[in-house]
Amino acid sequence: MKLWVNGGLHDADAARVSVLDHGLTVGDGVFETLKAVDGRPFAMEPHLDRLTRSARGLGLPDPDLDEVRRACAAVLEANPMPLGRLRITYTGGLSPLGSDRGDAGPTLVVALGETSHRPDTTAVITVPWTRNERSALAGLKTTSYAENVVALARAHERGGSEALFANTVGQLCEGTGSNVFVVLDGQLHTPPLASGCLAGITRALTVEWTGALETELPMDVLERADEVFLTSTLRDVQAVHRVDGRELPGAPGPVTAKAMRIFAERAAQM
Repeated sequence: MKLWVNGGLHDADAARVSVLDHGLTVGDGVFETLKAVDGRPFAMEPHLDRLTRSARGLGLPDPDLDEVRRACAAVLEANPMPLGRLRITYTGGLSPLGSDRGDAGPTLVVALGETSHRPDTTAVITVPWTRNERSALAGLKTTSYAENVVALARAHERGGSEALFANTVGQLCEGTGSNVFVVLDGQLHTPPLASGCLAGITRALTVEWTGALETELPMDVLERADEVFLTSTLRDVQAVHRVDGRELPGAPGPVTAKAMRIFAERAAQM
């Protein structure tokens, strides 16, 4: 396995980033995950746009997107696989211990891991912790992911593949690595970006292609929604058959099945 670190390809066991990198010491970094099918990344430009927005949100210099594109192409060529998780990580770089950022410049790492197709349905849980829609990190895809690690571990303990968060005012927000959609009386809804959720690339495409409404939703909507599904880079559109102890029989329901079909058809044309 070869990956890109700061200007070139390296064997995975020889690649090195300083233990004093700000991404490691304080989580000062941003990242993107792209699906790669037979060496072809999906929706590359929207992901790179979001990488830049996230970097600006942290006060990092804009990433050199031409270098990022070269790095992705090199890693994909060096590691052929049918379905891959392409990960771009961009951090504050070598810095002093503490929150102050150093002046050595940012670190760029691009890596690829093989993955498999997700099942059509999954189970999710809700967690008692909240997303802070007023946080300095709200809506940014940063490497400060420990909260997600804890929530996802709880989901796995309870037989789920994802954990869903409310925000601080009790509205449905997002999953640890996904956006959430619900069907109410035949109409598709998803939380607005103002809820604090990530501006998911798959979310945006699903809204555009299905006409889903961006709606402030109370957390208890999950107790009465006719259908629920998740979207993310690696899930695409994935139906939910259980939320906590509530079963949603027949998942994927008709609205979800239509969204899955539309997404698959439109994504194949990109």
